Amino acid sequence: MNGIERFDTIVIGGGQAGLVAGYYLQKQGRDFVILDAYQHPGEAWRKRWDSLRLFTPARYCALPGMPFPGGGTHYPTKDEMADYLEAYAKHFALPIRNGIRVAKLTREDGRFQITASTGERLESENVIVATGAHNDPRVPALARELDPGIVQLHSSEYRNPSQLREGGVLIVGAGNSGADIGLEVAETHPTCVSGPPTGHVPFDIDTWVSRNIAIRVVRFVGMHVLTLRTPMGRKAQKKAVASGAMLVRVKPKWILRAGAERVGRTVGADGGRPVLDDGRVLDVTNVIWCTGFRHDLSWIDLPIFGEDGEILHRRGVVESVPGLYFVGLVFQFAMASDVLVGIARDVRYVARHLSARDRMSPEPVAA
Repeated sequence: MNGIERFDTIVIGGGQAGLVAGYYLQKQGRDFVILDAYQHPGEAWRKRWDSLRLFTPARYCALPGMPFPGGGTHYPTKDEMADYLEAYAKHFALPIRNGIRVAKLTREDGRFQITASTGERLESENVIVATGAHNDPRVPALARELDPGIVQLHSSEYRNPSQLREGGVLIVGAGNSGADIGLEVAETHPTCVSGPPTGHVPFDIDTWVSRNIAIRVVRFVGMHVLTLRTPMGRKAQKKAVASGAMLVRVKPKWILRAGAERVGRTVGADGGRPVLDDGRVLDVTNVIWCTGFRHDLSWIDLPIFGEDGEILHRRGVVESVPGLYFVGLVFQFAMASDVLVGIARDVRYVARHLSARDRMSPEPVAA
C-alpha cells in the first residue's frame, strides 16, 4: 500500500484487551483501527490445548456491552471463549485488520509512526498496545542440548497426548499450564512435573459452592484488595512477577494422585537427557516446556523502558511519551488486571485518560 494511513488512535493487538479498547474508543466516537497478527478474533484461544477450560464461570467472562452465552456457572472451554470474542467483534462492528503484525513503532513530530510486517505504514495521535504478555513462548537454552529424538513442545504448541511419543514425559514448569497438562498426560504416559512448589487456591473451583460463592470472594480480592494502592497488593505484585501465579484448578496432590512424580528444577542436559538440580538424569522421550512467555516489545523504538527492561507506566499510561498506553499487562493495577474480570476497568481508566488528554486537562483521572 502506498502512502500513510492516518488515524486518531491505533490499537495494537486484537485479543480481549484490544477488543475492549475498541469498544470504549467506539463509544467516544474516535477514528481508530485495531491491528492484529492473528487471522481471526479469538484465534489465540483456539491455539491452546484441547482440554483447556477457563478458571472463571461464564458470568465473569463477559466483556463490556455483551453477555457471555450459556449458563452463568458454566466454565467456558477455550473454543467457546474464542467464539465469543469473534462474535463480540462482529456485534460491535469493530474495525479490525487481521493478519497484520506491527514491525516497528516510533514517534516523529508528535505523531506515532507504525510500520507493519506487510509494509503498510500508519500514523496516529495515540497508540494503545494490547498485545498482552502471553504471545512469545519462552524456552530455556538447554532445550538445544537435548537429544533430537526427544519430542519437545512448548505449552503453546501442545494440544493433546496424541502428539507425544511412547515413553516418559517431563513437564518443565509447575504453574497452571504445567499442572493442567501434567494431570492430563499422566493418564497415558509416565510423567514427571519439574519445578519449585507453587501456592494454590485452597478450594476446588468446580464445586457448587466455589462457582457461586468462593469465586466471588476471589474476584473481589483480585480486583479491590490486591491492587497497587494497598501494601498487600504491592507485595503480591512483586511475588507474582518473581514466581508466577498460584495454581487455580489443579491441586498439587491431584498430580501425585494421577501417578505423576513431582521433581526438582530442570537445570541442564547430560548425554542429551534432561538433568535435575539433584543430579538425577531423566530418561524421557518427551519434554513439554510450560515455562511461560516473554513479553517481546523490541519493536517499540521509544524511551519507555527502565533499566530492568520493564515498561515505565502508571496504570497503563506512559507519562514520558504522551499518547502511548498499555492494556492487559500482568498486574497493571491489580492481581486481576490481565484476566477477563479485570481488563475492562484498566481499559476504562486508559480511555478516560485519553479523553482528558484531548481536553488538555491537568486534573487527575478518576479511578
